Amino acid sequence: MKRALFLMITALLFVVGCTEKPKPRVGVVGIAIECSTFSPARTSKDMFRVFRGDEMYRLYPFLSEDSTLRQQAEWLPVMMSSATPGGMVTSEAYEELVDETIERLKEGMPYDALFLDIHGAMSVEGLEDPEGDFIARVRGVVGRDVIISTCMDLHGCVSKPLAQMSDLITCYRMAPHEDRYISKKRAVVNLLDRIDKGKPKYKAWVYVPILLPGEKTSTRVEPGASLYAAIEPLTQSEGVIDAAIWISYAWADEPRNHAVVMAYGDSEQEVVAAAQSLAKRFWDVRDEFEFVAPTASLEECLTAALKSDKRPYFVSDMGDNPTAGGAGDVTWTLTELLKRPEFKKPNGKRLIYASIPGPALVEQALKVGVGGKVREKVGAMVDNRYAEPVELSGVVETIVESEDNTKVVVRVGSMQVIVTQTRRPYHYERDFDALGLNPREADIIVVKLGYLTEELYAMRGDWMMAQTRGGVDQELEKLPYRGIHRPMYPLDPQMSAPSLKAEMIDICQ
Repeated sequence: MKRALFLMITALLFVVGCTEKPKPRVGVVGIAIECSTFSPARTSKDMFRVFRGDEMYRLYPFLSEDSTLRQQAEWLPVMMSSATPGGMVTSEAYEELVDETIERLKEGMPYDALFLDIHGAMSVEGLEDPEGDFIARVRGVVGRDVIISTCMDLHGCVSKPLAQMSDLITCYRMAPHEDRYISKKRAVVNLLDRIDKGKPKYKAWVYVPILLPGEKTSTRVEPGASLYAAIEPLTQSEGVIDAAIWISYAWADEPRNHAVVMAYGDSEQEVVAAAQSLAKRFWDVRDEFEFVAPTASLEECLTAALKSDKRPYFVSDMGDNPTAGGAGDVTWTLTELLKRPEFKKPNGKRLIYASIPGPALVEQALKVGVGGKVREKVGAMVDNRYAEPVELSGVVETIVESEDNTKVVVRVGSMQVIVTQTRRPYHYERDFDALGLNPREADIIVVKLGYLTEELYAMRGDWMMAQTRGGVDQELEKLPYRGIHRPMYPLDPQMSAPSLKAEMIDICQ
């Protein structure tokens, strides 16, 4: 009798186990880069970092092996390609990356849902809307029923095709992007939540004719801080899943480059109200946006830095910021620095310049070694519109060899110039420490950046942003726009107020 009961219970448990609902199959895929169409540079395939399969997990700490989210689905990481911002992506590079992505996507079929990780400001030769093209090709493989949740940089561009084919779409809410992992996790949480509930019933898209640089729209200061803080309360409404504000990207001359506000959920009235209220709030504060730090000519910035007793005193070389799409090799600023008498003597104020590409000088430095003298031209190999290659003559202080990008520090008077084989942004304190530069003890640090990244911002004694030349020139009024929609604020200051009426985007089905 006991044995029969045991067998019956065992059989019942077996049946229950066999009928347990299988975990949803969720793919992860993406391509991310920010591109300036005003830069002569081009981004080739070898400039992309490509992650395939399980190696992609390192990109998403919230999907670690012991995480709750990891246990909620059968994850199928496909392929993620990303590159440092730069010039337009060549058509060949784009096609090769997309073709491989699509093939790998096919191999993992079928999918219940897909997490699409993109930047949103990729420009490709011959394409007006690369992300719209990319998601259309992805849809061509996975079908219209699969739920796609897209996460983007707030400097991305949301075309109607991208909005239509993304069932859920969100972006970062902080600039600098300290919340990038929080935002990506939000996109994944929303995705898992809607697999059973189904796609949202309503999506509202609002065209906002504003095009501003990130250095004027930082959420560290007002009005950006309050503008983005207004999003979260709207998502607490039962009928709104999420809402987002895209500042867009100012240095690409394409029709999709303008601000966008979106909201989506299951209540049409609440979704529309959320989108339109955010769009109106954005438009109402348009005249209040200012640069996140004091901004002046390079000469004025250097004069202030030399007079200051605060250190390190950062000066942003904004026009050639490689993390915004600049070529990273414009020599205009370095040329001006080398003219300054204050830095010609070894006992002058110590200035670090980060950085300039100069493969020929690096090669020469490897031959003479630390302590040896070098004289060679650097920079302006890609973007020589503002200044020619500059001859750098000095003593080699440091050499850090690398397979892909050897770095050299050259002492010129009281300046320590970082010369690299290929362009390289300097974002972190460890970047300087690796070269033995001890940046906290420097008087002045001139870095090819716009707003400072979190670590440099925390390190600063003081900071100014210099209006320098390059592919991401902050004086937008001087850029030769031809492709964007007009009128556009602030390019057309006398423009009439826009309607800011929400357009309902069809659900992809």
